Amino acid sequence: MTLIGSQSRRDFLKTATALGLTAATGPYMIGSALAEEAPKKGGTLKIGMRGGSTTDTLNPTSYSNAVPLLVGYAVMNGLIEIDEKGVPQPELFESWEIGDQAKEWIFNIRKGIVFHNGKAMTADDVIYSLSLHTGADSKSAAAGGLKHIKEIQKLGTHQIKVALATSDVDLHYTLADYHLLVVPEGFNDWAKPIGTGAFTVESFDPGVRCVLRNVGNYWKTGRGNVDRIEVTVVNDIVQRMNALVSGQVDVINDVDKRAVDLLRAAPGIELVQSPGGWHTIMAMQTDSAPFNNPDFRLALKYACDRDQILNALFNGFGRVGNDQPIPVSDPFYNTDLVQRPYDLDKAKFHLKKSGITDTKVILSASDAAYVGAVDMSVLFQASAGKAGIDVSVKKEPHDGFWSNVWLKAPFCTSYWAGRASATDMLASAYYSGANWNETHWKSETFDKLLDAAKAEVKEAKRKSLIWDMQAMLQDQGGALIPVFSDWLDAHRSHVKGHAPHTQFDLANGRLCEKVWLEA
Repeated sequence: MTLIGSQSRRDFLKTATALGLTAATGPYMIGSALAEEAPKKGGTLKIGMRGGSTTDTLNPTSYSNAVPLLVGYAVMNGLIEIDEKGVPQPELFESWEIGDQAKEWIFNIRKGIVFHNGKAMTADDVIYSLSLHTGADSKSAAAGGLKHIKEIQKLGTHQIKVALATSDVDLHYTLADYHLLVVPEGFNDWAKPIGTGAFTVESFDPGVRCVLRNVGNYWKTGRGNVDRIEVTVVNDIVQRMNALVSGQVDVINDVDKRAVDLLRAAPGIELVQSPGGWHTIMAMQTDSAPFNNPDFRLALKYACDRDQILNALFNGFGRVGNDQPIPVSDPFYNTDLVQRPYDLDKAKFHLKKSGITDTKVILSASDAAYVGAVDMSVLFQASAGKAGIDVSVKKEPHDGFWSNVWLKAPFCTSYWAGRASATDMLASAYYSGANWNETHWKSETFDKLLDAAKAEVKEAKRKSLIWDMQAMLQDQGGALIPVFSDWLDAHRSHVKGHAPHTQFDLANGRLCEKVWLEA
């Protein structure tokens, strides 16, 4: 038996290889950043957020916006939490054991956890909650990473077994996905979800405002500290930053990196910077003309001035991208890939080789994706034009972008927050059957490589497989990834416990339960 919560991925794989059976156990732990000062109880936290739309729901299968994600974690709990160091920690799953060849996992469910309606949580609730994301008919954004689940079997009131069709040594990372929240068996009233989190929903006006109330006696020691939380959707960056400086809100996400000095100069404001896997993407659907031509895709990739985008729009807070989604911070990042430059000669070469003479394409863009998405598209329009590619920027409305434009437009700006493991990132967006495969990338070779990587416990072999997939996407894929950008939040100085996290902004979406207010 080995404590997974204190292991790196490398140590975990070594243990799994040696023993063929590995387990995780241990108490729920508050991040080290919070241990320096005892949290205080009480008060109202006001959050001004980008990432809300009138089409938002609190159904965790459909989360694609920052506000539902934040509210979801406030009201419901996940199965596993990824800590600030990127290590899986027990949450509603108290411990887990991995069987030989990683095809069977046994999960022990935490006892004594009660839903807001007074029902004690059991294995039946966990199985039901997972079933919302599994199966051939599931429309969940998490379904792609769970397609290899063959059976979920109840072993006891607080224990389940997950049988897989293919081996997966990273299943515990996948089960930390923010969509996989637990509700009572049979529950489907998503207007007012019932969970085991620190808060309940007092009111929810999609795209406008959400009010949360503390239920009291939260089961996580040191968390769930404020009495009330008011989340206001402020998608306009200028209004959001002004609201923080003026004291109308206590916390904001997605700080305008071009105007960061204004916040630095304001008294009582603190910034929270978190490097990670967040990246912007211009997604070309590889089954739609002219993007079904690999040379035309390469022409667009060489026609992108990445340094200009990083400096002009992100103020240098990040690093240039290389048309594959694994960040340099990931242990399986392919260091052999040569950085693709802005090269007009190569862009023109591949354009000519493509045989496409009518180069006009429409790039759908909206700042609903991220602040500066439209400006980035305009910069790309100018740089591509120098290569003879006629890019027309279609500015899409902010409201409804994720439901009406994304995954539908053949050339579209969006972003990915990254994932806890390289295989999870690749499975979520590039596996043939993934619901969020926005580039429509379908490669039997790629799928086989991914399946093999998820089954491989030998680190050197696993690394080789993941490196091969990154090389395939860089050269052949439909993702034009100009920039990996740091997360950048800000709060007023009386807000405590708001620590950096590489996975997502606002403490990986768990800000509501983590922070407290200094009197």
